[in-house]
Amino acid sequence: MKKIIKSPLFWMLSYTWGSVMTVIGMCIALVLMCFGNKPYRFHTLVYFTIGWGWGGINLGPFFIICKDAPLHTKLHESGHAIQNIIFGPLMPFIVGIPSFIRSRQYASKLRQGLAHTLPPYDSAWYEAQATDLGYRYFK
Repeated sequence: MKKIIKSPLFWMLSYTWGSVMTVIGMCIALVLMCFGNKPYRFHTLVYFTIGWGWGGINLGPFFIICKDAPLHTKLHESGHAIQNIIFGPLMPFIVGIPSFIRSRQYASKLRQGLAHTLPPYDSAWYEAQATDLGYRYFK
């Protein structure tokens, strides 16, 4: 799999099987660049940094993270990029939307000072899988 991540096959799969999230990511990347945001590379992926203290969001081979995001966040979001080439057009429904909803629920509880009531973030299978894939293939 490491060879796939470093090869054109990753991008081919992203732009074919995983095209739903990839096209969304590409459009958002273009908008961000038009507004002066600088793209960065993390292995073969492209990412942007915006704001502070909020985490990240994956859009296929593109992701956006906060400026103070640790390496763990980059690896986790990179794992979602691999999920995109695995789940393809089902990615938004199987992983993307549930992950987004879950992250908003976490943020709400953290703002309310209820962090102690939260289960580990990776307790959801799709988050654990993203973290595992990110560490396995990008670290």
